[in-house]
Amino acid sequence: MSLDNLIDGRAIAKEVHTETELRVSGLKAVGIEPGLIFIRVGEDPASQVYVGMKERTAMKLGIRSQTVVLPNETPESELLDLVKQFNGDDTVHGILVQAPLPSHIDETKVFSTVSPEKDVDGFNPINVGKLMLGEKGGFVPCTPGGVHELLIRSGVIIEGAEVAILGRGNIVGKPMAAILCQKEPNANATATICHSRTLDVKRHCRSADIIVAAMGVPQFVKADMVKPGATVIDVGVNRIEDSSEEKGYRLIGDVDFEAVKNVAGKITPNPGGVGPMTIAMLMRNTVLAAEQQNGEGKISI
Repeated sequence: MSLDNLIDGRAIAKEVHTETELRVSGLKAVGIEPGLIFIRVGEDPASQVYVGMKERTAMKLGIRSQTVVLPNETPESELLDLVKQFNGDDTVHGILVQAPLPSHIDETKVFSTVSPEKDVDGFNPINVGKLMLGEKGGFVPCTPGGVHELLIRSGVIIEGAEVAILGRGNIVGKPMAAILCQKEPNANATATICHSRTLDVKRHCRSADIIVAAMGVPQFVKADMVKPGATVIDVGVNRIEDSSEEKGYRLIGDVDFEAVKNVAGKITPNPGGVGPMTIAMLMRNTVLAAEQQNGEGKISI
């Protein structure tokens, strides 16, 4: 497969960041500094890495960010009180509570407590509802929003396309289907959500013009599951043991990239595909939140 068939998430994320940076400058010109709060509970290594990446990106774009780290044993009530405190802080435009949370804390309750106007992760039920209803002014979850942006900016035809979404999770699968089936430009697709009880996943994939793999199964999508010329988006992040690596493991996606790249018309690498776009959309959502909270709305989602 030629390099032209690779969907370069890093390059597209850079385009989005450039646009976001201009909007940050516009806000600062009228005395508004976009502010983003990260809340992390415990010392999960992956969460530390992810939040660190988001902090560094915010700084580069001129978005003021702060990370609050709470001990793993923090009571749920204390976390909820902290979220409510930031809900009432006018200098904070976006709030992100990093998942996963310790088992004694109800993630759904926490995400529901984040103010819908500051819910830049798009997990508050009000924003979920707006997405399902096709209403404007809400926030789309960052990973499916990033996938959508990749498809649009890569020239993939979404209108009328058959899409197989592998995984029915609330973070990617369900919102991805909602985004693509809307009666809107760059949507109007027929989306099928496949999951662990789907009888013939291969059949659905073989008929799809677009495959979005987000099920968390290493290299699940094989070449014989892909219709020649289809677009394949790999959202999966899976850790597998590898003694040749210094850390003793490596990260791979849900797609058997080396085999599928010879069949797909377009395909995301992993890493370097969806991951950079997730952060780019978080930053864009934060700026949108600052604009909306100050009557400076520039775009609609």
